[in-house]
Amino acid sequence: MHRPTGEPMRPHPTPTPGPLPHDGPPDPAQVDPRVLGALLDRHGWRRRGGAAGRYSRWTPPGPGAGATSLLVPESRAFPDCEDLMGEALTALSRCAAPSAREVLVGLSVPSDEVRWWRDVPQGPSGTAAWTVQEQLRSAARQVLLAGALAARGRTGYHGARHRRQAQASLEGVLVGNAQGGRGLTAFVPVDPGRVVTARLYHALHAAREAVDYQRATGRPEAFGSAVEAGVSRELTEALVSLVRGTEGARIALAWAPAAGVPEGCAARPEPVEFSPGDLPALREAGARYLQDEPSVPVRITGTVVRMRRSGPRGAGTVRLRVLAGAEVPYVRVALDEESYRTAGHAHLVGLPVRVAGRLESRGGFRRLTDASGVVPVQVDEAERDRLMKSLHENLGFFGEACGPGD
Repeated sequence: MHRPTGEPMRPHPTPTPGPLPHDGPPDPAQVDPRVLGALLDRHGWRRRGGAAGRYSRWTPPGPGAGATSLLVPESRAFPDCEDLMGEALTALSRCAAPSAREVLVGLSVPSDEVRWWRDVPQGPSGTAAWTVQEQLRSAARQVLLAGALAARGRTGYHGARHRRQAQASLEGVLVGNAQGGRGLTAFVPVDPGRVVTARLYHALHAAREAVDYQRATGRPEAFGSAVEAGVSRELTEALVSLVRGTEGARIALAWAPAAGVPEGCAARPEPVEFSPGDLPALREAGARYLQDEPSVPVRITGTVVRMRRSGPRGAGTVRLRVLAGAEVPYVRVALDEESYRTAGHAHLVGLPVRVAGRLESRGGFRRLTDASGVVPVQVDEAERDRLMKSLHENLGFFGEACGPGD
């Protein structure tokens, strides 16, 4: 168990997922009985005998659960397998136990599960305040995004780099709340999310070990080597958001039974816990990651979407929508008078420009400095027509001030 020494384990209620991806239970012919058994066991269902080597009987967790009983074949070799599976899945879809919904989600969309739990004061009847629930959802989203960014590349600070691709890789994630609003479960589809959950597994354990090392020795160097495991400023900030305002928080992962265990990961990962005492180390590590990440030399091709300068002549600033050369959506570039004029002319005739410079880490890799070599880039007629259409639709942008972070 990865948790601060001397801090007790806290109860962890079972989350309730939202609606299934489609109406009704999954097709019995498409469900492996062994996968169903593994999911029932994971979510606390109790095995109560059955015919050895043929089928097993399962009942849901919690008091008064005897009203539902599932007969699950040991394998598809059982003669009445499909009939029993159909009855079991129908009973599962009608079961009121929150865990039944989780099992059905796991069968409908083979998913790795990521669970968050925050130890916060309970409201009336075990509820949680609206703000507490929003803080949990925001922190959980940040944790998953940090894992998705680490799956794209290992670095101490990602900024705007790879963010669109990382967010796109999480579009299929399903989410369910725990009773009382103090916990959350994300169902991350194995395809394409397995690379994200596997990287998050390594990153969380590396972060826990780096925090332990710094708290024990006062030295921060473990956070340097933890970058290779996927730890970044984005992850440390996410963990700070998760823990702040609580008595502790933990994150647990469980692999989709149908997909097996990722290489290099534990079959049944222990939850990783963080406490308020870990916050100083996490904050310091995030600040170092931001400070230490160097600027990156790049040669960017992009279309001009905004231009600004203080007068009719002189240097100015342009905003480029990046087409190639950097994994960011937009950059802001300060140009001398001649380069500014070149960028303006290229835009007016529907051409992108190419420019070399250094992508600055300050501001999240959204600013290009030391710009040079601004030249128009030839494109095919279809692309040029599209760029010209965009120009006419966005003429109002010219002369406007660039917004925050541009």
